[in-house]
Amino acid sequence: MHVKIVGGSLAGCEAAWQLAKRGIKVTLYEMRGVEVTFAHKTDGLAELVFSNSLRSDDPKVAIGLLHQEMRKLDSIIMNSADIAKVPAGSALAVDRELFSSIIEKKIKDHPNINLVRERIDLIPEGNVIIATGPLTSEIFASEILQICEKEDFLAFFDAISPIIYKDSINFDIAWFQSRYDKGDGKDYINCPLSKEEYYKFVENLVAAEKIEFKAWEKNTPYFNGCLPIEVMAERGKDTLSFGPMKPVGLTNPKNGSRAYAVVQLRQDNKEGTLYNVVGFQTKMKYGEQQRIFKTIPGLESAEFARLGGIHRNTFINSPKILNANLSTKKNSKLKFAGQITGVEGYVESAAIGLLSGIYMAYELNNKPAPLINEYTALGALTNYITNESHAEDFQPMNINFGLFPDINIKKGQNKKIIQAEKALINFDEWKTNNNI
Repeated sequence: MHVKIVGGSLAGCEAAWQLAKRGIKVTLYEMRGVEVTFAHKTDGLAELVFSNSLRSDDPKVAIGLLHQEMRKLDSIIMNSADIAKVPAGSALAVDRELFSSIIEKKIKDHPNINLVRERIDLIPEGNVIIATGPLTSEIFASEILQICEKEDFLAFFDAISPIIYKDSINFDIAWFQSRYDKGDGKDYINCPLSKEEYYKFVENLVAAEKIEFKAWEKNTPYFNGCLPIEVMAERGKDTLSFGPMKPVGLTNPKNGSRAYAVVQLRQDNKEGTLYNVVGFQTKMKYGEQQRIFKTIPGLESAEFARLGGIHRNTFINSPKILNANLSTKKNSKLKFAGQITGVEGYVESAAIGLLSGIYMAYELNNKPAPLINEYTALGALTNYITNESHAEDFQPMNINFGLFPDINIKKGQNKKIIQAEKALINFDEWKTNNNI
Protein backbone atom coordinates (compact mmCIF):
# COMPACT_ATOMS: atom_id res chain seq x y z
CA MET A 1 0.00 0.00 0.00
CA HIS A 2 1.43 3.33 -1.08
CA VAL A 3 0.15 6.92 -1.29
CA LYS A 4 1.67 9.83 -3.18
CA ILE A 5 1.08 13.29 -1.69
CA VAL A 6 1.76 16.37 -3.78
CA GLY A 7 2.67 19.35 -1.61
CA GLY A 8 4.59 19.68 1.67
CA SER A 9 2.03 22.15 3.04
CA LEU A 10 0.44 21.88 6.47
CA ALA A 11 -2.26 19.72 4.86
CA GLY A 12 0.25 17.56 2.99
CA CYS A 13 2.37 16.97 6.08
CA GLU A 14 -0.69 16.18 8.19
CA ALA A 15 -2.03 13.71 5.62
CA ALA A 16 1.39 12.04 5.37
CA TRP A 17 1.63 11.76 9.16
CA GLN A 18 -1.83 10.24 9.58
CA LEU A 19 -1.17 7.67 6.84
CA ALA A 20 2.34 6.79 8.02
CA LYS A 21 1.33 6.22 11.64
CA ARG A 22 -1.25 3.73 10.32
CA GLY A 23 1.39 1.74 8.49
CA ILE A 24 0.90 3.19 5.00
CA LYS A 25 3.99 4.00 2.91
CA VAL A 26 3.98 7.62 1.71
CA THR A 27 5.97 9.57 -0.85
CA LEU A 28 5.65 13.29 -0.10
CA TYR A 29 6.59 15.59 -2.98
CA GLU A 30 7.59 19.22 -2.33
CA MET A 31 8.93 21.51 -5.07
CA ARG A 32 10.53 24.08 -2.74
CA GLY A 33 14.18 23.23 -2.49
CA VAL A 34 14.14 22.87 -6.28
CA GLU A 35 12.03 25.94 -7.12
CA VAL A 36 10.88 28.96 -5.13
CA THR A 37 7.58 30.81 -4.87
CA PHE A 38 7.21 34.59 -4.53
CA ALA A 39 5.64 34.24 -1.07
CA HIS A 40 7.70 31.56 0.70
CA LYS A 41 10.97 32.55 2.37
CA THR A 42 12.41 29.06 3.03
CA ASP A 43 12.24 25.55 1.64
CA GLY A 44 10.97 24.20 4.99
CA LEU A 45 7.92 21.97 5.12
CA ALA A 46 4.69 23.51 6.46
CA GLU A 47 6.09 27.06 6.27
CA LEU A 48 3.73 29.66 7.71
CA VAL A 49 3.77 32.40 5.09
CA PHE A 50 1.20 34.97 6.18
CA SER A 51 0.92 35.00 9.96
CA ASN A 52 2.39 33.04 12.83
CA SER A 53 -0.98 32.72 14.57
CA LEU A 54 -3.19 29.64 14.58
CA ARG A 55 -5.84 31.86 16.19
CA SER A 56 -7.75 31.25 19.43
CA ASP A 57 -6.92 28.16 21.47
CA ASP A 58 -10.09 28.50 23.56
CA PRO A 59 -12.16 25.29 23.06
CA LYS A 60 -15.37 27.30 23.54
CA VAL A 61 -14.81 28.99 20.17
CA ALA A 62 -14.94 27.13 16.85
CA ILE A 63 -11.24 27.33 15.94
CA GLY A 64 -10.16 26.35 19.45
CA LEU A 65 -12.56 23.42 19.30
CA LEU A 66 -10.94 22.34 16.03
CA HIS A 67 -7.54 22.53 17.79
CA GLN A 68 -8.84 20.18 20.48
CA GLU A 69 -10.26 17.63 18.06
CA MET A 70 -7.01 17.56 16.09
CA ARG A 71 -4.91 17.11 19.23
CA LYS A 72 -7.04 14.07 20.09
CA LEU A 73 -6.01 12.59 16.72
CA ASP A 74 -2.27 13.10 17.29
CA SER A 75 -2.05 15.93 14.77
CA ILE A 76 1.54 16.65 13.77
CA ILE A 77 0.57 20.28 13.17
CA MET A 78 -0.99 20.83 16.60
CA ASN A 79 1.71 18.86 18.46
CA SER A 80 4.44 20.90 16.75
CA ALA A 81 2.59 24.17 17.38
CA ASP A 82 2.35 23.37 21.10
CA ILE A 83 6.13 22.90 21.21
CA ALA A 84 6.92 26.02 19.16
CA LYS A 85 4.36 28.38 20.72
CA VAL A 86 5.17 31.96 21.68
CA PRO A 87 3.18 34.38 23.90
CA ALA A 88 -0.05 35.54 22.23
CA GLY A 89 -2.72 35.98 24.87
CA SER A 90 -5.51 33.43 24.32
CA ALA A 91 -4.28 32.71 20.79
CA LEU A 92 -1.89 29.96 19.74
CA ALA A 93 1.01 31.60 17.91
CA VAL A 94 4.31 29.98 17.04
CA ASP A 95 7.93 30.63 16.14
CA ARG A 96 7.63 30.02 12.39
CA GLU A 97 11.10 28.58 11.78
CA LEU A 98 11.01 26.32 14.83
CA PHE A 99 7.51 25.12 13.94
CA SER A 100 8.57 24.21 10.40
CA SER A 101 11.81 22.54 11.54
CA ILE A 102 10.00 20.35 14.09
CA ILE A 103 7.55 19.15 11.45
CA GLU A 104 10.26 18.54 8.86
CA LYS A 105 12.33 16.47 11.29
CA LYS A 106 9.31 14.33 12.23
CA ILE A 107 8.47 13.77 8.57
CA LYS A 108 12.06 12.90 7.61
CA ASP A 109 12.54 10.61 10.60
CA HIS A 110 9.39 8.54 10.01
CA PRO A 111 10.28 5.23 8.36
CA ASN A 112 7.07 5.18 6.32
CA ILE A 113 7.60 8.60 4.71
CA ASN A 114 9.91 9.38 1.81
CA LEU A 115 10.34 13.12 1.22
CA VAL A 116 11.17 13.94 -2.41
CA ARG A 117 12.17 17.48 -3.45
CA GLU A 118 10.73 17.61 -6.93
CA ARG A 119 8.20 19.66 -8.89
CA ILE A 120 5.28 17.52 -10.02
CA ASP A 121 3.70 18.61 -13.30
CA LEU A 122 1.28 15.72 -13.87
CA ILE A 123 -1.15 14.16 -11.42
CA PRO A 124 0.52 10.85 -10.45
CA GLU A 125 -1.18 7.51 -10.96
CA GLY A 126 -2.39 5.39 -8.06
CA ASN A 127 -3.52 6.64 -4.66
CA VAL A 128 -2.92 10.38 -4.57
CA ILE A 129 -3.66 13.33 -2.27
CA ILE A 130 -3.24 16.79 -3.80
CA ALA A 131 -2.27 19.29 -1.10
CA THR A 132 -0.43 21.89 -3.14
CA GLY A 133 -1.92 24.84 -1.29
CA PRO A 134 -2.87 28.28 -2.58
CA LEU A 135 0.42 28.77 -4.44
CA THR A 136 0.03 25.79 -6.75
CA SER A 137 2.41 26.05 -9.72
CA GLU A 138 0.84 27.19 -12.97
CA ILE A 139 1.73 23.93 -14.72
CA PHE A 140 0.16 21.75 -12.02
CA ALA A 141 -2.84 24.08 -11.75
CA SER A 142 -3.44 23.50 -15.47
CA GLU A 143 -3.33 19.77 -14.80
CA ILE A 144 -5.92 20.11 -12.02
CA LEU A 145 -8.08 22.13 -14.39
CA GLN A 146 -8.37 19.05 -16.59
CA ILE A 147 -10.40 17.26 -13.91
CA CYS A 148 -12.61 20.29 -13.22
CA GLU A 149 -15.06 22.25 -15.26
CA LYS A 150 -13.41 25.58 -16.09
CA GLU A 151 -15.90 27.54 -13.98
CA ASP A 152 -15.10 25.30 -10.98
CA PHE A 153 -11.48 26.43 -10.73
CA LEU A 154 -11.76 29.60 -8.68
CA ALA A 155 -9.52 32.24 -7.10
CA PHE A 156 -9.29 34.99 -4.50
CA PHE A 157 -6.63 37.40 -3.27
CA ASP A 158 -4.83 36.99 0.06
CA ALA A 159 -2.28 39.30 1.67
CA ILE A 160 0.70 39.25 4.06
CA SER A 161 1.41 41.49 7.08
CA PRO A 162 4.81 43.14 7.66
CA ILE A 163 7.26 41.98 10.35
CA ILE A 164 9.30 44.45 12.43
CA TYR A 165 12.48 44.09 14.49
CA LYS A 166 11.57 44.56 18.16
CA ASP A 167 14.69 46.59 18.97
CA SER A 168 13.60 49.25 16.45
CA ILE A 169 10.32 49.94 18.32
CA ASN A 170 10.15 53.03 20.54
CA PHE A 171 9.05 51.86 24.00
CA ASP A 172 8.90 55.42 25.29
CA ILE A 173 5.57 55.36 23.42
CA ALA A 174 4.67 51.67 22.93
CA TRP A 175 3.84 49.28 25.77
CA PHE A 176 3.20 45.56 26.39
CA GLN A 177 -0.37 44.45 27.12
CA SER A 178 -2.86 41.82 25.91
CA ARG A 179 -6.39 42.93 25.16
CA TYR A 180 -8.37 42.54 28.42
CA ASP A 181 -5.10 41.23 29.93
CA LYS A 182 -5.67 37.75 28.50
CA GLY A 183 -2.88 35.17 28.46
CA ASP A 184 0.08 36.53 30.39
CA GLY A 185 -1.50 39.97 30.19
CA LYS A 186 1.41 41.46 28.24
CA ASP A 187 1.72 39.37 25.11
CA TYR A 188 1.31 42.18 22.53
CA ILE A 189 3.14 45.42 21.82
CA ASN A 190 0.70 48.34 21.54
CA CYS A 191 1.20 51.59 19.65
CA PRO A 192 -1.41 54.29 20.47
CA LEU A 193 -2.91 56.83 18.08
CA SER A 194 -4.88 59.94 18.95
CA LYS A 195 -8.02 60.79 16.97
CA GLU A 196 -6.07 63.18 14.74
CA GLU A 197 -3.25 60.69 14.20
CA TYR A 198 -5.73 57.92 13.38
CA TYR A 199 -7.64 59.88 10.74
CA LYS A 200 -4.41 61.11 9.17
CA PHE A 201 -3.21 57.49 9.04
CA VAL A 202 -6.44 56.40 7.32
CA GLU A 203 -6.11 59.27 4.85
CA ASN A 204 -2.55 58.14 4.02
CA LEU A 205 -3.66 54.54 3.51
CA VAL A 206 -6.39 55.52 1.07
CA ALA A 207 -4.06 57.80 -0.92
CA ALA A 208 -1.10 55.39 -0.98
CA GLU A 209 0.30 53.86 -4.16
CA LYS A 210 -0.83 50.24 -4.48
CA ILE A 211 0.33 47.30 -6.53
CA GLU A 212 -1.69 47.20 -9.74
CA PHE A 213 -3.31 43.95 -10.77
CA LYS A 214 -2.80 42.34 -14.14
CA ALA A 215 -5.80 42.41 -16.48
CA TRP A 216 -6.66 38.76 -15.83
CA GLU A 217 -6.60 39.34 -12.04
CA LYS A 218 -8.93 42.34 -11.88
CA ASN A 219 -12.14 40.38 -11.28
CA THR A 220 -10.60 38.21 -8.55
CA PRO A 221 -12.23 38.95 -5.17
CA TYR A 222 -10.55 39.36 -1.78
CA PHE A 223 -11.08 36.90 1.04
CA ASN A 224 -13.07 38.91 3.58
CA GLY A 225 -11.21 37.37 6.50
CA CYS A 226 -7.91 38.80 5.26
CA LEU A 227 -8.61 42.15 3.61
CA PRO A 228 -5.67 44.48 2.93
CA ILE A 229 -5.53 47.25 5.51
CA GLU A 230 -5.99 49.95 2.86
CA VAL A 231 -9.06 48.19 1.42
CA MET A 232 -10.63 48.25 4.88
CA ALA A 233 -9.77 51.96 5.15
CA GLU A 234 -11.50 52.63 1.83
CA ARG A 235 -14.72 51.12 3.22
CA GLY A 236 -15.08 53.92 5.76
CA LYS A 237 -12.83 56.11 7.89
CA ASP A 238 -13.94 54.39 11.12
CA THR A 239 -13.69 50.80 9.83
CA LEU A 240 -10.20 50.21 11.21
CA SER A 241 -11.03 51.61 14.64
CA PHE A 242 -13.67 48.87 14.95
CA GLY A 243 -11.38 46.26 13.36
CA PRO A 244 -7.65 45.59 13.77
CA MET A 245 -7.05 49.00 15.36
CA LYS A 246 -9.82 48.87 17.96
CA PRO A 247 -8.63 50.26 21.34
CA VAL A 248 -11.00 48.30 23.61
CA GLY A 249 -9.49 46.25 26.42
CA LEU A 250 -6.27 48.29 26.43
CA THR A 251 -5.16 51.04 28.83
CA ASN A 252 -1.95 52.97 28.27
CA PRO A 253 0.06 52.58 31.52
CA LYS A 254 2.08 55.69 30.70
CA ASN A 255 -0.90 58.01 31.25
CA GLY A 256 -3.79 55.74 32.32
CA SER A 257 -5.83 56.63 29.23
CA ARG A 258 -7.37 54.69 26.36
CA ALA A 259 -6.12 55.68 22.93
CA TYR A 260 -8.49 56.47 20.07
CA ALA A 261 -6.95 53.61 18.08
CA VAL A 262 -4.18 51.08 18.70
CA VAL A 263 -1.85 49.13 16.42
CA GLN A 264 -0.89 45.76 17.94
CA LEU A 265 2.22 43.70 17.21
CA ARG A 266 2.46 39.99 18.04
CA GLN A 267 5.66 38.03 18.77
CA ASP A 268 6.79 36.15 15.65
CA ASN A 269 9.73 34.05 16.86
CA LYS A 270 10.78 32.22 20.02
CA GLU A 271 13.59 34.68 20.75
CA GLY A 272 11.15 37.62 20.76
CA THR A 273 13.24 39.64 18.32
CA LEU A 274 10.59 39.81 15.58
CA TYR A 275 7.01 41.09 15.81
CA ASN A 276 4.33 41.07 13.11
CA VAL A 277 1.80 43.87 12.77
CA VAL A 278 -1.57 42.27 13.53
CA GLY A 279 -4.18 42.63 10.78
CA PHE A 280 -1.93 44.83 8.60
CA GLN A 281 -1.85 42.70 5.46
CA THR A 282 -1.38 45.06 2.54
CA LYS A 283 -0.98 45.54 -1.21
CA MET A 284 0.77 48.92 -0.89
CA LYS A 285 4.09 49.33 -2.67
CA TYR A 286 7.12 48.71 -0.47
CA GLY A 287 8.19 52.36 -0.27
CA GLU A 288 4.68 53.42 0.73
CA GLN A 289 4.53 50.76 3.44
CA GLN A 290 7.70 52.04 5.07
CA ARG A 291 6.65 55.69 4.78
CA ILE A 292 3.11 55.22 6.13
CA PHE A 293 3.76 52.61 8.82
CA LYS A 294 6.52 54.80 10.26
CA THR A 295 3.90 57.48 10.99
CA ILE A 296 2.47 55.16 13.66
CA PRO A 297 3.59 56.42 17.10
CA GLY A 298 6.27 54.07 18.39
CA LEU A 299 7.27 52.90 14.91
CA GLU A 300 9.03 56.07 13.76
CA SER A 301 12.35 54.21 13.41
CA ALA A 302 10.91 50.79 12.63
CA GLU A 303 13.12 48.38 10.72
CA PHE A 304 11.28 45.78 8.65
CA ALA A 305 12.36 42.14 8.53
CA ARG A 306 9.64 41.61 5.92
CA LEU A 307 7.23 43.95 4.19
CA GLY A 308 3.64 43.06 3.38
CA GLY A 309 2.46 41.64 0.08
CA ILE A 310 -0.43 40.16 -1.85
CA HIS A 311 -0.92 37.04 -3.94
CA ARG A 312 -3.60 35.21 -5.87
CA ASN A 313 -4.89 31.96 -4.34
CA THR A 314 -6.55 29.24 -6.36
CA PHE A 315 -9.14 26.78 -5.08
CA ILE A 316 -11.58 24.28 -6.54
CA ASN A 317 -15.35 24.27 -6.26
CA SER A 318 -15.15 21.33 -3.87
CA PRO A 319 -18.92 20.81 -3.36
CA LYS A 320 -19.20 19.99 -7.07
CA ILE A 321 -15.97 18.00 -7.34
CA LEU A 322 -15.50 16.11 -4.06
CA ASN A 323 -17.33 13.30 -2.28
CA ALA A 324 -17.82 13.29 1.50
CA ASN A 325 -14.62 11.22 1.86
CA LEU A 326 -12.68 13.99 0.05
CA SER A 327 -12.10 11.90 -3.09
CA THR A 328 -13.06 13.29 -6.48
CA LYS A 329 -16.29 12.14 -8.04
CA LYS A 330 -14.40 11.11 -11.17
CA ASN A 331 -11.56 9.19 -9.47
CA SER A 332 -12.02 7.47 -6.10
CA LYS A 333 -8.22 7.12 -5.65
CA LEU A 334 -7.64 10.87 -5.89
CA LYS A 335 -8.28 13.14 -2.90
CA PHE A 336 -7.76 16.85 -2.31
CA ALA A 337 -6.67 18.44 0.97
CA GLY A 338 -5.87 21.85 2.39
CA GLN A 339 -6.57 25.37 1.23
CA ILE A 340 -7.06 24.35 -2.39
CA THR A 341 -10.35 22.74 -1.25
CA GLY A 342 -11.77 26.12 -0.24
CA VAL A 343 -11.12 26.11 3.49
CA GLU A 344 -9.37 29.22 4.78
CA GLY A 345 -6.76 29.23 7.52
CA TYR A 346 -3.75 27.21 8.61
CA VAL A 347 -5.61 24.93 11.00
CA GLU A 348 -8.55 24.37 8.68
CA SER A 349 -6.16 23.39 5.89
CA ALA A 350 -4.33 20.95 8.16
CA ALA A 351 -7.66 19.55 9.38
CA ILE A 352 -8.71 18.56 5.87
CA GLY A 353 -5.27 16.99 5.36
CA LEU A 354 -5.75 15.05 8.58
CA LEU A 355 -9.11 13.63 7.51
CA SER A 356 -7.93 12.86 3.98
CA GLY A 357 -5.12 10.79 5.47
CA ILE A 358 -7.37 8.92 7.90
CA TYR A 359 -10.03 8.25 5.26
CA MET A 360 -7.51 6.97 2.72
CA ALA A 361 -5.85 4.71 5.30
CA TYR A 362 -9.20 3.04 6.01
CA GLU A 363 -10.01 2.66 2.33
CA LEU A 364 -6.63 1.09 1.58
CA ASN A 365 -7.43 -1.48 4.26
CA ASN A 366 -10.73 -2.24 2.47
CA LYS A 367 -12.84 -0.47 5.07
CA PRO A 368 -15.28 2.38 4.39
CA ALA A 369 -14.05 5.83 5.38
CA PRO A 370 -15.34 6.59 8.92
CA LEU A 371 -17.14 9.80 7.96
CA ILE A 372 -17.35 12.22 10.87
CA ASN A 373 -20.67 13.96 11.49
CA GLU A 374 -21.25 17.69 11.11
CA TYR A 375 -21.88 18.25 14.84
CA THR A 376 -18.08 18.17 15.28
CA ALA A 377 -15.73 20.92 14.10
CA LEU A 378 -13.99 18.54 11.70
CA GLY A 379 -17.32 17.33 10.37
CA ALA A 380 -18.85 20.79 10.01
CA LEU A 381 -15.83 21.99 8.03
CA THR A 382 -15.81 18.92 5.78
CA ASN A 383 -19.56 19.17 5.21
CA TYR A 384 -19.13 22.78 4.05
CA ILE A 385 -16.68 21.81 1.30
CA THR A 386 -18.41 18.59 0.18
CA ASN A 387 -22.14 19.36 0.44
CA GLU A 388 -23.35 20.07 -3.10
CA SER A 389 -25.93 22.58 -1.85
CA HIS A 390 -23.02 25.02 -1.29
CA ALA A 391 -21.75 24.80 -4.87
CA GLU A 392 -23.56 27.77 -6.44
CA ASP A 393 -21.93 30.47 -4.30
CA PHE A 394 -18.95 28.57 -2.88
CA GLN A 395 -16.31 30.80 -1.27
CA PRO A 396 -13.36 30.14 1.11
CA MET A 397 -14.46 29.79 4.72
CA ASN A 398 -12.88 29.63 8.18
CA ILE A 399 -14.38 27.27 10.75
CA ASN A 400 -17.24 28.94 12.63
CA PHE A 401 -20.34 27.83 14.52
CA GLY A 402 -22.49 28.95 11.60
CA LEU A 403 -21.30 25.83 9.74
CA PHE A 404 -22.67 23.55 12.47
CA PRO A 405 -26.26 22.20 12.40
CA ASP A 406 -28.63 24.38 14.38
CA ILE A 407 -29.53 23.16 17.86
CA ASN A 408 -32.32 24.01 20.29
CA ILE A 409 -31.28 25.53 23.60
CA LYS A 410 -33.05 26.55 26.75
CA LYS A 411 -33.51 30.20 27.65
CA GLY A 412 -30.37 31.63 29.24
CA GLN A 413 -28.02 29.00 27.80
CA ASN A 414 -24.98 30.00 25.76
CA LYS A 415 -25.53 28.42 22.36
CA LYS A 416 -21.87 28.31 21.35
CA ILE A 417 -20.82 26.64 24.60
CA ILE A 418 -23.57 24.03 24.14
CA GLN A 419 -22.43 23.47 20.54
CA ALA A 420 -18.82 23.04 21.67
CA GLU A 421 -19.81 20.54 24.37
CA LYS A 422 -22.00 18.61 21.93
CA ALA A 423 -19.16 18.59 19.40
CA LEU A 424 -16.68 16.97 21.79
CA ILE A 425 -19.24 14.34 22.83
CA ASN A 426 -19.89 13.50 19.17
CA PHE A 427 -16.18 13.53 18.41
CA ASP A 428 -15.30 11.14 21.24
CA GLU A 429 -18.10 8.76 20.20
CA TRP A 430 -16.87 8.80 16.59
CA LYS A 431 -13.27 8.17 17.65
CA THR A 432 -14.22 5.32 20.00
CA ASN A 433 -16.77 3.65 17.71
CA ASN A 434 -14.31 3.61 14.79
CA ASN A 435 -11.27 2.68 16.90
CA ILE A 436 -9.38 5.70 15.55
